[in-house]
Amino acid sequence: MNAGGDPERDDFGLPRVDIEIPDDARELDRDVQAYLREMRALRRRQRASRLRTPLTREGMVLPLLAGCLVLALITSTLLIMFAADQTGVPESLRHAAAQKHSPASRQAAGQVEPLPPAEMLVGGKTVALSTVISAKPSVLTLVPPDCGCAPTLRQLGTQAARAHVAVYLVVRNATPQQLAQLASQAGQSSSHVAEDTRNVLATTYRSGSELTAILVRQDGSVASVARQLPPPPGLKLQTELQQLSSAKSAAR
Repeated sequence: MNAGGDPERDDFGLPRVDIEIPDDARELDRDVQAYLREMRALRRRQRASRLRTPLTREGMVLPLLAGCLVLALITSTLLIMFAADQTGVPESLRHAAAQKHSPASRQAAGQVEPLPPAEMLVGGKTVALSTVISAKPSVLTLVPPDCGCAPTLRQLGTQAARAHVAVYLVVRNATPQQLAQLASQAGQSSSHVAEDTRNVLATTYRSGSELTAILVRQDGSVASVARQLPPPPGLKLQTELQQLSSAKSAAR
């Protein structure tokens, strides 16, 4: 500005601004207080922003994930504690181990499973089961009482005869008249009807009220177990029976 107070030409290209310089610096107190208030408000907003950051969409991921992991760890620990018995082995593991070592499981896995030691009552005489099936490959058919399955037994006998495999009908708690009647209905000789007095086979192979066929090799090992034999013409055991006969021929 010139001595008369009029604006002069600015060589630096800055805009022309009227500047008033107060005589007393105390007149700037209100401006200073306003500036300080603005700075305090800015700091409060920054602190609030830092506190709200974990609650935003991006900031919630890690805390939520950590909480889920902790909850899963606590739940699994409680389940293991309640499932464990006095030996410290969970019930599910003991059940799986029992299933693994059961006869049906070993047989399904392709392992050789011998027949359990049992005695059969054949023709009024007690005979060891191993003696009954020692002559040739056999099918031990567990027949439940009053099954009404004579057509299925006849078809099984026909398929077994074609494969040169013997069929034995195994029952429990039957009178001689019932045994003779069953042999007649099934088209079998009375010498091929046996009574399992101690119910060993039905207990071992879990055969309750279902018709079950146990295919046994000549060496006494179980080849397979067929459960819930269907009525004709659904019964199809030709392949399994032929394999029993082939195993006999190979053994010779």
